[in-house]
Amino acid sequence: MFTKLQNIKTRYNFLTEELSKSEVISDNALYKKYVKEHSALTDVVECFDQYQKVEKELKDCQEMLEMETDKEMLSLLQEEANQSKATLGELTDKLKVLLLPKDPNDDKNVIVEIRGGAGGEEAALFANELRRMYYMFADKNRWKIDEIDVNETELGGLKECTFMVVGNGAYSRFKFEGGVHRVQRVPETESQGRIHTSTVTVAILPEAVDVDIEINEKDLKVDTYRSSGAGGQHVNKTESAIRITHLPTGIVVACQTQRSQIQNREQAMLMLKSKLYDLYQTQADKEYAQARKTQVGTGDRSERIRTYNFPQGRVTDHRIGFTLYSLENFLNGDIAEMVEALRIADQTAKLQSSQND
Repeated sequence: MFTKLQNIKTRYNFLTEELSKSEVISDNALYKKYVKEHSALTDVVECFDQYQKVEKELKDCQEMLEMETDKEMLSLLQEEANQSKATLGELTDKLKVLLLPKDPNDDKNVIVEIRGGAGGEEAALFANELRRMYYMFADKNRWKIDEIDVNETELGGLKECTFMVVGNGAYSRFKFEGGVHRVQRVPETESQGRIHTSTVTVAILPEAVDVDIEINEKDLKVDTYRSSGAGGQHVNKTESAIRITHLPTGIVVACQTQRSQIQNREQAMLMLKSKLYDLYQTQADKEYAQARKTQVGTGDRSERIRTYNFPQGRVTDHRIGFTLYSLENFLNGDIAEMVEALRIADQTAKLQSSQND
């Protein structure tokens, strides 16, 4: 591990020097590439520097212990040595985590699909609440929301919706949200006060903007239709909405939120590209898919990942057995604690897996 760390530090120092050179600064593409790599290595190098500093302090302390004869001073030095050993242990664990392979999609924008599942209108209403929750979470992180497709019910629920969260690291914070979300509560239409259970499915995709996926126009079935929902009279007068079916895979994407048919088509094609990327990546990397199952879940839409229990005011993530008794705040976008718990669980599982290999 330490040979690898030393190589990383050598590379980091090289990049630091290169980024100060005028010929690199003037080369926009090369400069951006070096800045990105330098930034990715910073946390590892800073932690390694701290480790080496504490390691030297421990060595100095141990040398002094061998020469010291005063009992009081020996006690102080031994206490300092024990503290340094404990710190080295903590830094070693941190370095192991930092050296884990990074998900290449973590820094990307994320596409979120929400669909009402079992439960009829109650499921649709909760789907809308989940959309609001994710919008508020994005807002807290100063990320932008781009709506792609929205299909609402007459009572204000959501049959389905698709939106993109635009911001650095958005995918890394949303990637564990994929799966079945279950809600338990008394619907407003329930006269007997009985608790109903409904479900909503959430799918998470990284935006595939930097991958080479060939899409043959002959494989596409393109339909146009009139948009519905918010947007004024314009959306009802022109067939600006686009639905694209990828015939070889059966994947269907739609976009109706842009003003023109051209814009909707561009957005729909981006969606299709992202879905194909996700499909091909999963097929090509079965080992990675298996690893996800041993961590916090596959993210598959058929897997129940979380329960929102209104009578008890709690939200429980079943993959890691984590419960919060602050459901109202959670639905107002305060989901960072849950997201962090899932991230740590994922890192811990990966670390254990790497140690067993």
